[in-house]
Amino acid sequence: MSRELITDWSTYQASFDQLLGRAKHQLLIYDEDLSQLRLDLPSRLEQLKRLLGDLQPNSIRIALRNAEPLRRQQSHMIQFLATHSHIITIQETNPQLGNLRDAMVLVDNQHGLIRFDREQVRSKLLQDEADDIRPYLLRFDEIWKERGNVLSATTLGL
Repeated sequence: MSRELITDWSTYQASFDQLLGRAKHQLLIYDEDLSQLRLDLPSRLEQLKRLLGDLQPNSIRIALRNAEPLRRQQSHMIQFLATHSHIITIQETNPQLGNLRDAMVLVDNQHGLIRFDREQVRSKLLQDEADDIRPYLLRFDEIWKERGNVLSATTLGL
């Protein structure tokens, strides 16, 4: 069991990598636009690929307030979504939730990286803290149930 306060971006990135490396069953992300998490980096995509072997459908769920930067700037992540859409689901949250300011990464119901404000790095890293993670899991589920637009890796058109 451990808790750590994060106050700089390099430690935030390292903490995210640490959680991604610990993930075995589930990865839940609620974020502004994934720009700070940089899931499009080859090393992070490799970590996601490592996860895929044992995961159940919808084991990776990502809720974004703004999906446009993902669509425009993270082509590798979109390709990853196209290949693994049975395991990963990305949705843009309902606009009614636009006033929410936090962000979170939750792993296997026991680890988390919680950013208190989307415009600041100040965060806490929780490892092996199932009791402390539980309220964040409930919050993520509430956000997810608000149903926004599910992202597709393909463009529909004529």
